[in-house]
Amino acid sequence: MKGFNKEAIKQSIIDNVKSQFRRTIDEATPQQVYQAAAYAVKDVVIDRWIATQKTYDESNVKKVYYLSMEFLMGRALGNNMINLGVWKEFKEALDDLGFDLTAIEDEEPDPALGNGGLGRLAACFLDSLATLGYPAYGCGIRYHYGMFKQKIENGYQIEVPDEWLKHGYPFELRRPEYASEVKFGGYVKTVQDGQRNVFVQEGYQSVMAVPYDMPIVGYQNNVVNTLRIWDAQPVNTFSLAAFDKGNYQQAVEQENLAKNLVEVLYPNDNHYAGKELRLKQQYFFISASLQVALKKFRENNSDIHKLPEKVTFQMNDTHPTVAVAELMRILLDEEGLNWEEAWEITTKTCAYTNHTIMAEALEKWPIELFSRLLPRIYQIVEEINRRFLMEVQEKYPNDYEKIRKMAIIFDGQVKMAHLAIVAGYSVNGVARLHTEILKKQELKDFYEMMPEKFNNKTNGITQRRFLLHGNPLLAGWVTDKIGDEWITDLTHLHKLAIYAGDEKCQQEFMNIKYQNKLRLAKYIKEHNGIDVDPRSIFDVQVKRLHEYKRQLLNILHVMFLYNQLKDNPNMDMVPRTFIFGAKAAAGYQIAKKTIKLINAVADVINSDKSIGGKIRVVFIEDYKVSNAEMIFAAADVSEQISTASKEASGTGNMKFMLNGALTLGTMDGANVEIVEEVGEENAFIFGLSSDEVIQYENHGGYNPVEIFNTDQDIRRVLMQLINGYYAPQDPELFRDIYNSLLNTQSSSKADMYFILKDFRAYAEAQKKVEAAYRDEKWWAKAALLNVACAGKFSSDRTIEEYVRDIWHLKKVKVELN
Repeated sequence: MKGFNKEAIKQSIIDNVKSQFRRTIDEATPQQVYQAAAYAVKDVVIDRWIATQKTYDESNVKKVYYLSMEFLMGRALGNNMINLGVWKEFKEALDDLGFDLTAIEDEEPDPALGNGGLGRLAACFLDSLATLGYPAYGCGIRYHYGMFKQKIENGYQIEVPDEWLKHGYPFELRRPEYASEVKFGGYVKTVQDGQRNVFVQEGYQSVMAVPYDMPIVGYQNNVVNTLRIWDAQPVNTFSLAAFDKGNYQQAVEQENLAKNLVEVLYPNDNHYAGKELRLKQQYFFISASLQVALKKFRENNSDIHKLPEKVTFQMNDTHPTVAVAELMRILLDEEGLNWEEAWEITTKTCAYTNHTIMAEALEKWPIELFSRLLPRIYQIVEEINRRFLMEVQEKYPNDYEKIRKMAIIFDGQVKMAHLAIVAGYSVNGVARLHTEILKKQELKDFYEMMPEKFNNKTNGITQRRFLLHGNPLLAGWVTDKIGDEWITDLTHLHKLAIYAGDEKCQQEFMNIKYQNKLRLAKYIKEHNGIDVDPRSIFDVQVKRLHEYKRQLLNILHVMFLYNQLKDNPNMDMVPRTFIFGAKAAAGYQIAKKTIKLINAVADVINSDKSIGGKIRVVFIEDYKVSNAEMIFAAADVSEQISTASKEASGTGNMKFMLNGALTLGTMDGANVEIVEEVGEENAFIFGLSSDEVIQYENHGGYNPVEIFNTDQDIRRVLMQLINGYYAPQDPELFRDIYNSLLNTQSSSKADMYFILKDFRAYAEAQKKVEAAYRDEKWWAKAALLNVACAGKFSSDRTIEEYVRDIWHLKKVKVELN
């Protein structure tokens, strides 16, 4: 498509409908128009994509490969239009053709290639890398069904396949020329070749990894980077010989191995088969990504020792850590280097981001499984471990405790975080508090031994999706007030601070918030059948469902408020709409039970006429990037109430802040830095500090039963979990939740996330929210200041810090011919 004018775009869409679907534009369905528009946008993207890759190749610049099991990209059509600078022209072209751009955007599925924060962060990072002009590849897996689509049936979460590829995905490009073989199982044979041993894997099964590339469009700068996601295909598609002999199972064995690898994101690993599949997935995409990255390096560079000057592999959490051993394998077995040379290169090329403080989330693999599935990789990990333990013993002679805490292989397990730290040249946390806890607690021994590796990179979000695309009304208002430089440099938002006290600006700002609340209320009515009052306080908690994120504290407080209203129906109260959105991992039973509780409470409260609509509870089904954009724009209160010391960073907290919601939260993760920027007087902070939580965990001294015995209101709420108040058909339904808070069998396991301990402080903070909301001017000023102070939390800033301290990339300018 030549040119961006409206007529050319219209013609392109009409032609695409004709060539793709053999229809005229008048006969086309909205889905077909979406596809046609997407291909028209892709047309614009391709020239820039080619030019970008050509520039990288010709200048032989250093690249970062961002290795991640998850990329939660969100819809591409609108975002790509905005970043290309053609949104207005496409909107007008579609208007002329009789279609509404918003409705057409709704035809696009969210590519469900991630679970939550980790995958969304990776997506924001790719957006920033492209916008800042840094050479980068995202590398992941093309899951056919992504995570799952969440349906709520009878209050329960039901997982159904998420068929995001059902109609094909117009923005991807299949690249069979980069297909790579990945080997599993078998055994390793040692062959003598002159003076050296050569290790050969035999008796293995293998699959072909075939890449699909998605364009990552920078903001109006001609740069288009690549997200490469790997699909699996059988090496030999179909054994006709086996089929002819009647062995039908064997005939499709290869095909099944390939199919299972890429079917779903993170199979449930509560059982052995799930563990095996997950480890296979990890090695599959890492091996393929590294093989191609090294081939690409070889095209422009003859000396493999220069690899660290041209390539960085950033491991996003522990899932891609097998990259360390795979890089060693390629350097040793295929490049013929000796151990010292290969180790020198590997330890200057791999870097590790830690995303968790929870010990159980630091991956460990049973030796038996790991060695059987990846025999050569296991040999290499054993040797890395042997050499590392010699260093530990040299530094700390006869200290068996150090070996126990630091070994990569110990007690029959391979510890992936330890491998990443030992081999990585950089280890970073994702918020200042998180990094400090890693240094002092979880990874203390490693920090003492190699402090130079540790650094902090506080997470960020892309303002281009979460303000410019997600909240066009506010984005337009901000641009009217301070110009549009904030789109690529969010620190410009501080210029809004002078408007925070201006009454006219406050009114305009709160009117935009109201319009966004109307939009969300309409969505809730359509999807939930619930009428919510856009003049009520929209109190929102949307994020993955996990005990440490404490959705349970939120809903228990709703039950507590409801009890107060029932006792005193005339209680003066600002109407409140409590909005939840969350998926629970398929095998996480207590999380799924919490979803059921939220919905059971919603059913009772929403149908109780006696409280005059003062409380509404809404659980938004299938929380994902596209409805998240709408939710952040409409929120008044941002619930960030994780147990202090448990949330590594959080990024939802930043998206709410950017859209003018006030934080109600604990001093955890990035909340600490948010409060620093906006001032504690413009947020509602409560609860135990991280130091207090860690103190209780290490030394005991907390007994939730005491609170149960002495606080009548809390006891009443907890008894409602087991007396059938919210589940008259099955009074025992929420017994597991009750037990998790008060487990008298084992007090050390009771209320591990300090929900009852923080309950009263949370209730007090909620009272302060209500009092503050009554003062309209104060609230408008505080909300505006939240936006004005959000500048630090752009992923552009985070990426510049990664580049400065870890990756050492150079910006590239892409010129179009």
